[in-house]
Amino acid sequence: MINPSYIFLAGASRGVGREIVHYLTQQQLKVKALLRSEATRADLEAMGIEVILGDALRVSDVESAITQGITAVISTIGGLPKDGDRADYLGNKNLIDAAVKAGVQKFILVSSIGSGDSAQALPPQALATLGSVLAEKEKAEQHLINSGLTYTIIRPGGLKSEPATGNGVLTEDPRVAGTIYRADVAQLVCRCLNSEKANNKILSAVDRQMMYGQPDFVEFDVS
Repeated sequence: MINPSYIFLAGASRGVGREIVHYLTQQQLKVKALLRSEATRADLEAMGIEVILGDALRVSDVESAITQGITAVISTIGGLPKDGDRADYLGNKNLIDAAVKAGVQKFILVSSIGSGDSAQALPPQALATLGSVLAEKEKAEQHLINSGLTYTIIRPGGLKSEPATGNGVLTEDPRVAGTIYRADVAQLVCRCLNSEKANNKILSAVDRQMMYGQPDFVEFDVS
């Protein structure tokens, strides 16, 4: 069981990371968050989050942030094809390496459908557009797998910002693709936090009502 007192979150300022903050604080769990800027600091601190300013691309920042006593790390950091130095690989590599040094029990990496063997789930035009980002995400996934940490890799489909539907599902089937709301991804991430079944698994995440092609697949039960 993950000690709920010390959960480290990278990517808390927006998107899936921000939604994860809501779920963790609703459960009255203590969270430390790494932020690159002051922009969302006040909002997060008002929610009870301990904010640490730093850049995941700087090893020293990450190593000073992930210390002994943090039992779980969740990372949702990443970038867009237009970005320069993206955090998809190097930022996550730094987080993973620091987690190993600090003796973290579990690392949850939010990646993307299209990474690794799930490339088969995307149409060629999507792969062409996202190829450089997906290659970085796959390198981060492999680094985590090879790190020796207990891990869960969650690959969401296309992300939407509407409220959660409760229809988010996980599967080990890399052929599955679709869309999913960020809040539902966050809910699935938090369910995996204390799920031994999810340990050392790579899981795709989609909304069962918004799948492409509706392939037959086996839903992964994290309970």
